[in-house]
Amino acid sequence: MSTEHFHPAELSLDCCIKCNICTSACPVTAVSDLFPGPKYVGPQAARFRAPGQPSPDHSVDYCSGCRVCNMVCPSGVKIAEMNARARAVMVQQGRVPLRLRLRNNLLARSELLGRLGQPVAPLANLLLHNPLSRWLAEHTLGIARAAPLPFFARERFTTWFRRHPQPEGATRRVVYFHGCSTEYYEPRVGRAAVYVLEHNGCEVIVPPQNCCGLPLLSNGEFSAARAYHTRNVRHLVTYARQGIPIVGTSTSCILTLKEEAPELLDMWDEDTQLVAANTYDLHEFLLTLWETGVLRTDFKPLPWRLVYHPPCQYRAHRLGRPAAEMMRLIPGLEIIESHAACCGIGGTYGYKLEKYTIAMEVGRPLFDFIAQVGGPLVVCDSETCRWQITHGTGKPAVHPVELLALAYGYPAEGALAALAEAQRVQVSQAARL
Repeated sequence: MSTEHFHPAELSLDCCIKCNICTSACPVTAVSDLFPGPKYVGPQAARFRAPGQPSPDHSVDYCSGCRVCNMVCPSGVKIAEMNARARAVMVQQGRVPLRLRLRNNLLARSELLGRLGQPVAPLANLLLHNPLSRWLAEHTLGIARAAPLPFFARERFTTWFRRHPQPEGATRRVVYFHGCSTEYYEPRVGRAAVYVLEHNGCEVIVPPQNCCGLPLLSNGEFSAARAYHTRNVRHLVTYARQGIPIVGTSTSCILTLKEEAPELLDMWDEDTQLVAANTYDLHEFLLTLWETGVLRTDFKPLPWRLVYHPPCQYRAHRLGRPAAEMMRLIPGLEIIESHAACCGIGGTYGYKLEKYTIAMEVGRPLFDFIAQVGGPLVVCDSETCRWQITHGTGKPAVHPVELLALAYGYPAEGALAALAEAQRVQVSQAARL
């Protein structure tokens, strides 16, 4: 694959016309003076960054990486990428205090945490969510005690998948990249994805894989992220060479495979680009099935009115709203789309003590919108965004594929199961009257 159209993010800085649209749109700048704005920290500051020269200031660390600046820039300046690279330089130069770097690395090692915590899920959940443990983590590591840490699942997704019977008569093959959250915290999302894909004639393949590396990229740990991404490419390229699509339910993981890791790490080799070209968001893939007339539309009605928040990383795919389009195929389901800029969590950003209040203020417009619309739960594609939404509103949040699976007749889990049961009881009572 030709790489001549790929250029380092810094080469786009001279396209900045200083219009300040990015600063006006930045959700962090709107709530905090600690971040002067994408223009100043991105293209403006990048002019003073050179090999061996210190970063102009530390305010770049207050960029949450939401990519809103990239999406609104009329000149195509790669602002978020510049900020990520500048943060990596600070790490390489030892300009991040050791305690904070230890904290950042701990938060960024989601796969390691999952491997350690999931096998002893009840004990790990007790320790992680104990007020005393959270107080200690805040005072020793700077992990905000109120931040929405997830709960480890009793069983890994891959454990379930290994005993899941393969359907007969599949007409196409699909590789599923599940990501750390599905593997260790929300296996229900992976089960729903498998049900939906198999319902549409797909044989689902789950090859060996590891963390996508995005948390490490976001925290400036580029060397570790490169090792993660290299291993994933090695595991996935065999399928990409066969033209088998790679789909995922974690929008941030998929964006990392498609774009963020290759661009930030300057990985333009043939295998990396082949994997990127064959990687799809799950709903992007399902929408292609619908557009070609092969998607099954035997959906049962779901008579609910729900808020849908398309997260920043999803909008950064520049695909439109495929998840919303898929959900609107379900009879009776009314989707009210959020236009909030960001939920605030920014991956690991909102877990950091010095950024927790900023993250909550960034998410305030979304939380208020959800309260205004009402509804029993919220729909969102990103795992950390779902956890942040529940933290900020008290409402459970589910992945769009969970609604598709339920509409296809597969069993719901968690909060969605409770809602479906309440609806069933309501219908049953009405029928008896």
